[in-house]
Amino acid sequence: MTLAYSQDMPLGSKMPSFRLKDPEGRGFDSDELVGRKGLLVVFTCNHCPYAGAQWPRLVGLAAEFLPRGIPTVAINSNIHPGYPEDAPERMKQKIIELHLEFPYLVDDTQQVARDFSAQCTPDPYLFDRDGCLVYHGRIDDNWKCERDVTRQDLRAAMEALVHGVPPLAVQSPSMGCSIKWRR
Repeated sequence: MTLAYSQDMPLGSKMPSFRLKDPEGRGFDSDELVGRKGLLVVFTCNHCPYAGAQWPRLVGLAAEFLPRGIPTVAINSNIHPGYPEDAPERMKQKIIELHLEFPYLVDDTQQVARDFSAQCTPDPYLFDRDGCLVYHGRIDDNWKCERDVTRQDLRAAMEALVHGVPPLAVQSPSMGCSIKWRR
């Protein structure tokens, strides 16, 4: 496990477009995923303890904000022979285990992660309905223990987007396992 932090991406940056498949082979286009308020894109995986601890929080946020106009999509770029737990077959198990109601997509070439400059898992990006970045940072201030969270940064950013108020002034980077890049 190599700890990494998300790289700064200027607010207002346009969302890189992508077309990816889920582990069942169904295709999803980024432009079709955007909701009436925006889209939450999260790079994550199965094996990382940081991602594992925050999956339930992500699932909760996705359920809460979908009816409010912000769909969620999770992307796994750790498709790497050295990490069999992140393979598409194991992603199918994670989808069932967590009762995911949003797409969990396979970035088997890792190009989408490169286009976003994603670095870690989880690495959340929140875009408005025009595809402009309004938040890129951590989910909250305690990845390890949800009951010890004192700041829910991603929730606050999603609330701001729903209500049409400016993005958070301070955005703390996300941290987690580094994406396992293939050479």
